[in-house]
Amino acid sequence: MYLVVAEQLLMMVGLGVFVVSLILYVLRTQDLKSVLVFWQATISFTKREFMINRIGLSMMLLAVIVRFYNHFMG
Repeated sequence: MYLVVAEQLLMMVGLGVFVVSLILYVLRTQDLKSVLVFWQATISFTKREFMINRIGLSMMLLAVIVRFYNHFMG
């Protein structure tokens, strides 16, 4: 039960943190096109934006791991 809530919380908060890093980038550079065509490596984050971005991605990855754990072990 607790891991189900933790999974959803990690995914939503991680997604929010990830989006915040993209918003910070767009506010700094006014370059929305780079965010929209993310498959082209044109985004150059500052160190702060990069760390926020990776924290968000890590939280979402951890949510997926918790999901698999709940499904197969729980």
